[in-house]
Amino acid sequence: MLGELAVLDDVGPPRRGRAYPAAGATWALLLPALLLLGGLVAWPVLRTVHASITTDGRWVGAEHFRTALAAPGTAAVVGRTVLWALLVPTVVTVLGYLLAAASRRSQEGWLVRLILVVPAALPLVVTGVTFRLMYDPDPQRGLVTLLLARLTGRPLDDAPQLLGPGLVTVALMSAFVWAWVGLAVLVLRAALDAVPPSLADVVRAFGGNRRDVLWDAQWRPLLLRTVAVVFALVALGTSRTFDLILVMTPGSVRDEASVLALRVWQTSGAATTGEGAALGVVWLVAVAAGMLVAALFVRQAWPPPRQPAPAEPDPATPAPRRVIRLLAAGAAVAWLLPLGVLLATSLQGRVDAATRGWWSSTPSLDSYRTLLTGIDLWRALGFTLVLATVVTAVVLGVALLAAYPLAWLTGPPAQATGLLLMGAAVVPVQVIAGPVNEVLGVVLSSGTIRGLALVHVALGVPFAVLVLRNAFADLPAEQVRAARVGGRHWWGTLRLLARHNRPAVVAVAVLEFVQVWNDLVVGLLFSGPGAAPLGLFLAGQTRGFVAGSGLLAAGSVLASALPVLLVVLARRQLVAGLVAGGVR
Repeated sequence: MLGELAVLDDVGPPRRGRAYPAAGATWALLLPALLLLGGLVAWPVLRTVHASITTDGRWVGAEHFRTALAAPGTAAVVGRTVLWALLVPTVVTVLGYLLAAASRRSQEGWLVRLILVVPAALPLVVTGVTFRLMYDPDPQRGLVTLLLARLTGRPLDDAPQLLGPGLVTVALMSAFVWAWVGLAVLVLRAALDAVPPSLADVVRAFGGNRRDVLWDAQWRPLLLRTVAVVFALVALGTSRTFDLILVMTPGSVRDEASVLALRVWQTSGAATTGEGAALGVVWLVAVAAGMLVAALFVRQAWPPPRQPAPAEPDPATPAPRRVIRLLAAGAAVAWLLPLGVLLATSLQGRVDAATRGWWSSTPSLDSYRTLLTGIDLWRALGFTLVLATVVTAVVLGVALLAAYPLAWLTGPPAQATGLLLMGAAVVPVQVIAGPVNEVLGVVLSSGTIRGLALVHVALGVPFAVLVLRNAFADLPAEQVRAARVGGRHWWGTLRLLARHNRPAVVAVAVLEFVQVWNDLVVGLLFSGPGAAPLGLFLAGQTRGFVAGSGLLAAGSVLASALPVLLVVLARRQLVAGLVAGGVR
């Protein structure tokens, strides 16, 4: 999916059959991925569908669907989910494009992009903690609440409540936009840089104005599909806002903020129930529809630039550099503010953090000292580090083996394989949690470290195969030929091709590591007493949010250090790896 993100995927030479391994080797290479996806993704999906239309093996038709959809609040939950899937991606895509364009015309553009990408590396649990601190209903602790009271002229005890029933969804959406805009900026900036400058000259030569240049030299050849995929990715991400809602919303307003991600978990948890399965099937159908729409945009051919009708030159002048710099600087400040609030809160003692705002207390390292001298945080950090490292290594190995033979397919088989992998990559884990636990109960046992790692591997393989498959298929013919000759056997060829695709390999490794490190929902559904990852540790601290806000902020800073460092250091490889297979 992301390999076709940047565009022009359907332009250029066809996939090379000469690098395809022998039939016996092909099935051996695909076997690990087939077992994982078949046992922990495909069968659980079928089991969920079966549970939605049966009760104890007896056919009940649409009974579970009627019961689940008629439950109090379900209609509002579905409507809220649709609103998330339409409004938030629109805001992220438009804002991402504006900031990507502004960063190209600003000397400080690299710094702005660096600041914007930091939130994308944070666990959603940490994002929820950060914005809950900012939006705290008590103006003595919540900076935004205090500012709103001042701006509206209301008394402090009557300040607008962003975490109240009326505005909690707006507050959640603002946190999600903050977390995702950086990714949109990176991808759209890469797409803008890939547009041939000569296209704009051609359009101007035919008398086109600025609007024609924007449409014919940017949107039609490149950005239309890139924007479609960015929109679809963010829309799919909004369907998984479980972590953010669970951490950021107070319990009293959680129902007013609930979406299908939360409702499915509340209905069935990690078990298989009829009503939970019915809601899960509704969710799956919506996700599949969005995936197909994105696929249609990605696969459409590059339309040739149409000749614009002669027109008078546009008298409008380009936006002054001062405006561009103000836009970039404003975005940088806005994105730094939540990070500053989190860091400042972590530099408070327990009593100060619970009773007053960070701006009115003296900085202290007491919260860090308390955490670092205890064993709970160290245990969670150590376990998560080992888990993320092992899972990343296994996912990378399985994906490389599967991507090698799949990269050389052409025509309908290649398209069908891409759709199946894309579908497996976007299956929400809450939907299949019950059946997956049934499989783990037979193969291993639920709640074990091996079972938790196995689920992470199965969920990470489809995305990794998609990226690596497109990267292999886009290699120049000369490199493929040299690898085929130099490798002698398929494993030698695979090793040489992987070396040529280092950005894609690095992108898969970094993203998979960060995904496992930042996870909450998989740990919540499949971990046991001896398998408690970092996300669960942080989520557990939110139960006494006000009293423990200093410790929670300090823990969030420590938990975010490694993923932020990895994403910042590897950001160039991430972009190059994710758009592999797209730029010709």
